[in-house]
Amino acid sequence: MVVRPTAVWRANVARDAANVAAGTLRPEDANAAILWSDDMIRETDKLLEWFEADVAGLVEHRWEPATDAEILEVVERTVVALNAANDSFEEIGYETDEREQLREYIERVLMEARIDPGALARRNGMLDDDITAEWRRW
Repeated sequence: MVVRPTAVWRANVARDAANVAAGTLRPEDANAAILWSDDMIRETDKLLEWFEADVAGLVEHRWEPATDAEILEVVERTVVALNAANDSFEEIGYETDEREQLREYIERVLMEARIDPGALARRNGMLDDDITAEWRRW
């Protein structure tokens, strides 16, 4: 099972809180809860859960493999939803590390479902084998 970026973000917030409680981190230096608010984690987690379910629907109990169009529709729907979520987070949203984690997560979920994202991107003329780039604003 692919680890969601939200699990990493949640762990970072918990680590900061534990370090503040232990007195090893000053409260003003605890940035994780600012970078990854509860709302941001919760909304992103919900979208990633939907993505996982959509990908499972592409490969489970099917007589024929999913088409590129079907796979790309799932990726597009997820990326567009992540764009909207990112916009709603106002000043703090997906920054460089989060963007890479989300892109990598999408690719790994597809690979776990035996869908090759690089080959999919190349077959569909996408640059740099990045299947999220066409729709991504984060």
